[in-house]
Amino acid sequence: MGAWTKDGIEGVWAALGSGAAVDASVTASGGLNRRQFVKVAGVAGAGLVLAVSLPGCSPKDRSGAGGTTEQAAFAPNAWIRVGTDGRVTFMVDRSEMGQGVTTALPMMLAEELEVPLDDVHFEFAPAAKEYFNPMFGMQGTGGSTSVRAAWEPLRKAGAAARIMLISAAARKWGVDPSTCTAADGKVTDGSGHSASYGELAEAAATETLPENPPLKDRKDFKILGKPHPRLDTPFKTDGSATFGIDVRPEGVLIGSVERSPVYGGKVRSLDDSKAMQVPGVRKVVNLGDRVGVVADHYWAAQKGREALDVEWDDGKWADQSSEKILATFRELGSKPGAVARDDGDAGTALQKAGSRVHEATFDLPYLAHACMEPMNATAHVRPDGCEVWVPTQFQTANQQTAAKLAGVDPSKVQVHTTYLGGGFGRRAMQDFVEDAVLLSKAAGAPVKAVWSREDDVRHDGFRPASHHVLRAALDGSGKPVAWSHRVVAPSITRVFSGQPLENGLDTEAVEGAVAMPYAIPNVHVDYHDAEVGVPVWFWRSVNNSFNGMVVEGMIDELAHLAGKDPYQYRHDLLADKPIHRRVLDLAADKAGWGKALASGRARGIAVFESFNSHVAQVAEVSIQGGKPRVHRVVAAVDCGPTVNPSIIEAQIQSAIVYGLTAALYGNITIRNGRCQQGNFDDYLMLRIDEMPEVEVHVVMDSDADQGGIGEPGTPPIAPAVCNALRSLTGKPIRSLPISV
Repeated sequence: MGAWTKDGIEGVWAALGSGAAVDASVTASGGLNRRQFVKVAGVAGAGLVLAVSLPGCSPKDRSGAGGTTEQAAFAPNAWIRVGTDGRVTFMVDRSEMGQGVTTALPMMLAEELEVPLDDVHFEFAPAAKEYFNPMFGMQGTGGSTSVRAAWEPLRKAGAAARIMLISAAARKWGVDPSTCTAADGKVTDGSGHSASYGELAEAAATETLPENPPLKDRKDFKILGKPHPRLDTPFKTDGSATFGIDVRPEGVLIGSVERSPVYGGKVRSLDDSKAMQVPGVRKVVNLGDRVGVVADHYWAAQKGREALDVEWDDGKWADQSSEKILATFRELGSKPGAVARDDGDAGTALQKAGSRVHEATFDLPYLAHACMEPMNATAHVRPDGCEVWVPTQFQTANQQTAAKLAGVDPSKVQVHTTYLGGGFGRRAMQDFVEDAVLLSKAAGAPVKAVWSREDDVRHDGFRPASHHVLRAALDGSGKPVAWSHRVVAPSITRVFSGQPLENGLDTEAVEGAVAMPYAIPNVHVDYHDAEVGVPVWFWRSVNNSFNGMVVEGMIDELAHLAGKDPYQYRHDLLADKPIHRRVLDLAADKAGWGKALASGRARGIAVFESFNSHVAQVAEVSIQGGKPRVHRVVAAVDCGPTVNPSIIEAQIQSAIVYGLTAALYGNITIRNGRCQQGNFDDYLMLRIDEMPEVEVHVVMDSDADQGGIGEPGTPPIAPAVCNALRSLTGKPIRSLPISV
């Protein structure tokens, strides 16, 4: 997902949901204050309960009743429970969709709390304002922010708890706290005293909470920066992990929804008589732009859908097509757009360069998210409130959505976050939650809304298609002296905010283009929004996914025109970008850049910064049977301080698979206003026998700021592969999916 800001959503409310890691039926009710939390925690055994509100993170009242409606971002609360039995429990306030937050976040806590990571237990946090992501101003997971947002707050929470436990021990023994140390879940002093955290828990609960506890020096880390097995692996291995599709509250019915095949279409007429004759069908609900069928089980719901007689009003996009969309993009690309960057005078420099100007246009397609677990949500609307079980990235929006549709106050909405079978930004949308809430309200019973794979692909919020017009001027030595990049793409920001773009500019649509790192004195970047009727949304690495392809593809073309080695050309142009250079050099070295390859193979290279992390990749590629074959990818990553190198490696591998799949196969096409793809037979995934060998090298001693890791590995893979293919064929690749 992109760089969401706290201004991206209005009217957030807090409410309590489930904290169960492996049991979606665990619930609590009401708004959560410290007294109530202590009572709830008491069922797990008396002990130390910490609700750490960090300085500068507390929100102002948003009620609007006699006060300001402005609210500061609220950092994730570090909910720590230390039971009298020594059990340490951490509330994970981010959604686990495979990226490893249920391990990475507890590692930060355990490091400062001085407990072995294997002794830490976790639960998913409720949906509440205490868990707002400070980088969003709401509770949500995306934008590769989980570790970045928690790096200091969670460590401070652990440090505060450690200090309170030490203070309790010192008071108990009548010694100076400075003589006491904490390690391995216990406190000792120099005179032979020793007590476990469990033994100190009740006394520690009476200690004063430190306001700004000092943090450990990185050289003293015992847990952070070290590989550690994931804490959720046992649950996922033995089947006890609850994903959204697994939720089955008592009396639950199954809902399936038929949507207009044309985006923006509405129901003109509906005959549900045949659907109601299908055994097991309980109710048919006309929702205006869709029709829901509620049944005893999924098969009945699907057969009921097939029996519906629906006439659709297709609306204004009924004749939309991929060809018309591309024509619209190209027309916009021929005209100046909203200026995003304007260094020097690129226009004049390009005019003066004469024949030394290189021009290129790139066209990149719509892409689906294709999460392995199709969209689903379960809701139970009651007169006194609403309960939602959902594999979500966006708990705050879930509360808002459910409250509005159920007609209840947001404080009466409980959101239970389950595990996610893939997210990639898709599960921040609310359409599948809307289905569940509306059908439950109509049926008067809990309803699990389940999407088919075809529903999931055809009615996705797609990664925007885009069109790029680039011009660059070279001096006599082949060095670029001017660069112009025009981006044409539908705006996700406009869709997300529901507001027109200020001055026509979507700053996220040009991310990666504006931040183009190469030392070029004259740079111009502008942008055109293109509303063409196809739904768009955040997709892993978002706009960086297309701008990375374009910037790195163009740089490679310039290196070729200058007669320079692509790696050395980049290296020379990154003289004032030491972190870019560091990962570029590391990837080139580990890949054996410049060394001979087997006949018919070539290497391509790309380097890109996104989400405050830097990644370089070298792809080793051949052409077999007229198709590209990627044999090896070597990646170097600098994401600042490392939490768990194993998770970093896994995320880069995952991002490469995701980006390589898109580069080789990804393509959503539109005809007569309809998506033409529907399942994995026509929206292809990378197969296991196509997977390249992947090496990941992490800069462990980085002095860079904390970066994200879930998305930065995606942008470099497509250009690295395409640049290798250009070396083999002599022809640049300017459109995806790859065709050679």
